[in-house]
Amino acid sequence: MNSPVYQTVIVGGGFTGLFTALHLAHEHYPRSVILIDKDERFCFKPLLYEYFDGEMDTFQVVPRFSELLKGSGVIFVQDTVQSIDLHQREVKLVSGNSYNYSNLVLALGSVTGYHQVEGAKEYAFPFWTQADAIALDKHLRDCLQRAVQTEDSEQRQKLLTVVIVGGGASGVEMAATLADFLPHWYSALGGNSSEIRVVLLNHGKEILDGDINNPLREIAERELQKRAVPIEMIVEAEATAIGSNSIQYKRNEQIETLATHTTVWTAGTSTHPLIKDLPISKEHRDRRDRPLVTPTLQLLDFPEVFVGGDCAAVQDNSLPPTAQVAYQQGANIAQNLKALALGKELKPVKVNIRGTLLKLGINDAAANLFNVFEVAGETAHLIRQGTYLTLLPTAIHDFKATTEWVDEEIFHHHLDPHDVGKKVVQAVEIVGAGVVGILAARKLLKMLGDGETRD
Repeated sequence: MNSPVYQTVIVGGGFTGLFTALHLAHEHYPRSVILIDKDERFCFKPLLYEYFDGEMDTFQVVPRFSELLKGSGVIFVQDTVQSIDLHQREVKLVSGNSYNYSNLVLALGSVTGYHQVEGAKEYAFPFWTQADAIALDKHLRDCLQRAVQTEDSEQRQKLLTVVIVGGGASGVEMAATLADFLPHWYSALGGNSSEIRVVLLNHGKEILDGDINNPLREIAERELQKRAVPIEMIVEAEATAIGSNSIQYKRNEQIETLATHTTVWTAGTSTHPLIKDLPISKEHRDRRDRPLVTPTLQLLDFPEVFVGGDCAAVQDNSLPPTAQVAYQQGANIAQNLKALALGKELKPVKVNIRGTLLKLGINDAAANLFNVFEVAGETAHLIRQGTYLTLLPTAIHDFKATTEWVDEEIFHHHLDPHDVGKKVVQAVEIVGAGVVGILAARKLLKMLGDGETRD
C-alpha cells in the first residue's frame, strides 16, 4: 500500500521516536505522522529493572503505544521494517506494506552486541526488552524451584549462581537488583538465601570505566557489598565462551571456568542492522558504523532524514546513549520538522545533561545531580524514580504512574507517621507535579487525622 507522499514516517518507538511523535502532535504539525515499531508496547528501559523485580507495574514501565498515542492523531503501525530505501524515500515492511515519506525519522536505537563470544547469543540472557525481562524471570524462578528440590549440593550451587557479564551501568544495576531479590525469592521457597551467588564479570580493572556514571563508581562499589548477598566482582576478566551450564573467561592469560545455569549479558551494544544497511559511505559513519548527522540531526547526504538516539553520531559532539539524551533529541527533531514544513530555519539540537541516576538494588540508588553533588541510598532512590516518572510519555500516563508510585513509596513503605510529612515533601519536590502534591497532602491529612499507619 502506498500512502500520500506528504507525510512523516518515524521508524522505532523508543525514546527518540515516541517523543518525536508526541511533540509533533503537541506542536500541531501540519503533516500526517506514522510511527512504526515491531512491538505493541513502549519500553521505558531505565525502569525495566523495577518491572523485572516487581517494584513497578506493567502499565507504568511498558504501556501500550495505542494508549500513549490515543487522541494524538499519530498513526501507529505494529510491524517489522524489512528495508529502508533512502533514494526512493520508501520504508518496506515484513507484512508487504510500504510507506513513502517526505521526511523520515530513524530512531531504531541499538541492539545487543555479543562481540563474537562463542555461545553468548545462544545461552546468555540479554536484558533489553519486556520479552527479555519475562524470559529471565521465568528462567530464574525455574532455577530456584529446582535448587530447593535437589539434594545434590554441586548441582544446587550451579542453579543458584548467576553471572552478569559487563561492568557498565546495565551490569551494575542488574547485579544489584538480583543480589537483593533472589535471596528473598529463594527464602520464600524454603531455601537458604546465603547460598545465592551473584558474580559480576568485568573486562576492565574498574566497573563503570568510561561510562557516564563513572563519577558514581566509589558509591556503587560500596553499595554493591550491602545487598542481601554481597556481589562478587571478577575484574580484568574477558568472557570467551558461554554454555548452558558454565561460562569461560580469560584472566591473567589463563582460561577459567565458572559453573552456572544463568549468564546475563550486559556487555555492550551494536549498531542496528537496518542502520548498517543504509547507503551511507564509510566517511560519513563513526567507528561504530553509525551515520554521522549534522547538529540539526539530519543525514549528511539525505537532509530529509533525521536520526537520533543510539543509532546516530552527532558531528563533533559525543553524547552518551542515555534516555535523557534520546528524549531531548526527540523534542528537537519535532521542532525542526515543523520548522521545515513551515519554511522556517532549523536550529541545532541542544542537549542538557542533567546528571546521572544509577539503581543499586531495591529502594537504593546513587545520583549525580548536574555534576554538582552526589546522593546515595533511599533518597537517591526516590530522586531516581521520581525523575523518571516525570519523563513518562504522556500527561495521563505520567499522572497514573506517578500517583501510584507516591502512594506506594510514601504511604505503604514507611511506618512512622511522624516521618510521613518529610517523605511527602521529598516526593512532591522530586516529582514536581501540583496534582501529586494535592494528592499527597490529602493523604497526609487523613493519615495524621486518623492516626493511620501502614504495614
